Amino acid sequence: MTNTFKALVVEKENENLNLNVKEIEPSDLPEGEVLVKVKYSGINYKDGLAAHPNGNIVKDYPFIPGIDLAGEVADSKDDRYKAGDPVIVTSYELGVSHFGGYSEYARVPAKWIVPLPEGLSLKESMILGTAGFTAALSVQRLEENGLKPENGTVLVTGATGGVGSVAISLLKKKGYHVAASTGKDSEKDYLQQLGAAEVIDRKEVYNGKLKKLDKQKWAAAIDAVGGEPLASLLAQMKYRGSVAVSGMAAGVELPSSVFPFILRGVSLLGIDSVYCPMEEREQIWQRLAGDLKLDNLENLVYKEAALEELPELLPAVFESNHLGRVLVNLEG
Repeated sequence: MTNTFKALVVEKENENLNLNVKEIEPSDLPEGEVLVKVKYSGINYKDGLAAHPNGNIVKDYPFIPGIDLAGEVADSKDDRYKAGDPVIVTSYELGVSHFGGYSEYARVPAKWIVPLPEGLSLKESMILGTAGFTAALSVQRLEENGLKPENGTVLVTGATGGVGSVAISLLKKKGYHVAASTGKDSEKDYLQQLGAAEVIDRKEVYNGKLKKLDKQKWAAAIDAVGGEPLASLLAQMKYRGSVAVSGMAAGVELPSSVFPFILRGVSLLGIDSVYCPMEEREQIWQRLAGDLKLDNLENLVYKEAALEELPELLPAVFESNHLGRVLVNLEG
């Protein structure tokens, strides 16, 4: 490897954060058994938080964000990996307390690594990234809880975001009738292109008024919104319906009642992609390269960005001014 390489470095000055692409050295990287030459990364909501003064997920600066990366092993102290091996690293402490994927090289613990599954390219793995992994994990958990296409419509909230956009495509591939909920009227064609059979205004899910029980509409839902919209959604679930929740864009409080759970048998499934056990993590990635492999992966890419564009793009993600997946290309 070269003596220096580029990385996006976040530095704190008083209460402000400065984001700049800088030349750093291998010695600047944290400890880890495997050095990876990063080819691709992605942008997630958490990455926006890591670059925001009030994000509250990064404790020590200077810092390199990026909770996703895919690349080739450059050097390894672990016998399981050798130079040239294609690998994926997502979640755990990457991009939160451990330098992340917005760097041409990253050093990581071997126990965080997933070998790239056959049938998936490095680029495709980061078009999916943590968002795609979370969406696939949500689909799997719903099906483990009894969801089948004949059960009825599956709702996806926050449909134009990373998790939502991939979830729509995965559900469509599995034969489900998908309704996409969004506040962006202009993106109906985009959501239908991904596989949504219906596109509804998010006010149809939550109009500002909460009911303990509402009309039964949805067989299942994948929710990346949380807060009061999730409480309203729970009241609309069909008997024995399930909601897989992975986000909190609308807040962390859940002002619901027990009625959906004890009168309709509704299940609320928590989806945690960060500390998902490695055996299950590898299984999900294998499925994303196999039975869940999407034909329209490129359609999920809203923008392909260089490292130098991130100081402008990250705040936009935090403000939810984006569609689909932003792919970060570190190959140039």
